[in-house]
Amino acid sequence: MKTIKVMMAVLVLIAFSFAGATKASAQSKKTSVIEIKTSAVCGTCKEKIEGGLAYEKGVKKARLNLETKVVTVEYVESKTTPEKIRLAISKLGYDADSIPADKVAYSKLSPCCKKDAPKH
Repeated sequence: MKTIKVMMAVLVLIAFSFAGATKASAQSKKTSVIEIKTSAVCGTCKEKIEGGLAYEKGVKKARLNLETKVVTVEYVESKTTPEKIRLAISKLGYDADSIPADKVAYSKLSPCCKKDAPKH
């Protein structure tokens, strides 16, 4: 009987430990949403930005509205920051708010993706 009580006490402690760890884990996965103005101009840009951000640590979703040129990004706060997301967009060859496009990446964009490309 004493063994059963000890085992029950151990199980209760394990359950409380697990509950605390789950709560801490849920808090560390808090997400936020940011909107970033880009220099995207076409469907290829949309694919490149959304696809590129999909590989960024902490980014859960990225959707670019081509009419407004705004990419809406949902991200995990403990894994990335708005600044890192802007830099990632810049490294893809696009402006991201006040951060200009990386010159080398921009030079490698398709002609249709350049800022002065004719609109279709």
